[in-house]
Amino acid sequence: MAHDTLKVGLFGIGLNAYWPQFAGLEPRLRGYIERVAEKLARPGVEIVNLGLIDDPEKAMDAGHQLRAADVDLIFLHVTTYAVSSTVLPVVQRAKVPVVILNLQPEAAIDYASFNALDDRTKMTGEWLAFCAACPVPEIANVFRRAGIDFHQVTGVLDGDPHVDREIEAWIEAARVAYVMSHNRLGLMGRYYNGMLDIYSDTTAQVATFGGHLEIVEIDELAALRKSVTELEAAARVDAFRAEFDIQPDCDPAELLRAARTSVALDRLVAKHKLGSLAYYYESTPGHDHEDVISSVILGCSYLTARGVPVAGEYEVKNAQAMKILDTFGIGGSFTEYYGIDFNDDIVLMGHDGPGHTRIAEGKTKVRPLKVYHGKVGSGVSVEMSVKHGPVTLLSVAEDGAGGLKLVVAEAESVPGPILEIGNTNSRYRFSIGARKFVETWNAECPAHHCAIGVGHIADRIEKLGQLLGIRTVKVC
Repeated sequence: MAHDTLKVGLFGIGLNAYWPQFAGLEPRLRGYIERVAEKLARPGVEIVNLGLIDDPEKAMDAGHQLRAADVDLIFLHVTTYAVSSTVLPVVQRAKVPVVILNLQPEAAIDYASFNALDDRTKMTGEWLAFCAACPVPEIANVFRRAGIDFHQVTGVLDGDPHVDREIEAWIEAARVAYVMSHNRLGLMGRYYNGMLDIYSDTTAQVATFGGHLEIVEIDELAALRKSVTELEAAARVDAFRAEFDIQPDCDPAELLRAARTSVALDRLVAKHKLGSLAYYYESTPGHDHEDVISSVILGCSYLTARGVPVAGEYEVKNAQAMKILDTFGIGGSFTEYYGIDFNDDIVLMGHDGPGHTRIAEGKTKVRPLKVYHGKVGSGVSVEMSVKHGPVTLLSVAEDGAGGLKLVVAEAESVPGPILEIGNTNSRYRFSIGARKFVETWNAECPAHHCAIGVGHIADRIEKLGQLLGIRTVKVC
């Protein structure tokens, strides 16, 4: 069984030849490692701290320990000069991404106090406590020649905001990679006919992100829906009224129909332990399945807001993008171009179907629709804009060579008129302008869908790409 929390390995390096030469150096360096361990500690993360590794034999043993501990990421704290043979065996055996922490105890040596020391041996010991940068080129050289990818954080041990941000970003990226590697993505129905861009190599998804693809049947959803009681459906309608701003022209019968499907969706997700879902279906007029599929929007929005992102049109890649953003804690709503406002220099983006209500500007409206454009049936749908302020767009896209890449952009969700058509849609302003954004984003050839979350996290997504070994393209 997989462990339930992210496991982070930590070890520091030093040179055992120094300890008899420089009194107090070894315990001082061990203290630095403990301070790093404190920096790494946070809820949901287990730190496997191996302390100071100062010779090749300990390095061999440390590699076995980290591998046995099943760590997901290693932080290598360079405390002073150390030979690379105390590093390579650890990382080779563990076989997980490694972040080199090149951290000095202070921003600079106090030159006057240092040069006033009356003993050059003491002076050398003091210098060695500051020379973390010294062996990093050696380590990098050996890692490159051994085919080991590595990442770096350079700065001061305490009180350095850059270091704290980078460590947080690496841990968050590793946590998202971990969640994705254990996620169960449900696939229900089929692709929307003719949308060639969203047809995906699902094996490539699993090969890149890990996890499991669980094919679920709409027949099962329909059967579960028949078992929903009147009381359960009525309770879900009450939950909808708390979650959404239900407009006066919504038919109570339509809300009840959507509530039954919502309860059934929850049961389907629970039964198959799904962490996300991609779906599409049409059925034929008058069939039970048409009744099911035309009443899923509120239930899918309800799931999306609770950590189970649901992507319509069987958009597997976008279900992955939505899960990534949601795991980063910024939401992840399904979207596509709706138009360009050249007067205001903004891009209008949104989608029909599910929306992420937890990142909405105000309460999400529920409106009745006589038709679902391009799809079957009619019923209730959601209308929302993403919260005003910074946003991040993410697309999981093919790289043209059989692999995947991440395409990301940062923007601002800005106030202004939207299309009140019962769809999600928002106004986004980009630093490079609407025209340049559209052309640059399109040039990366993603599918026409993407995910949007609140906040700017392109740096974290870039780190996720590095941990997964895939390219990240930042458009702006």
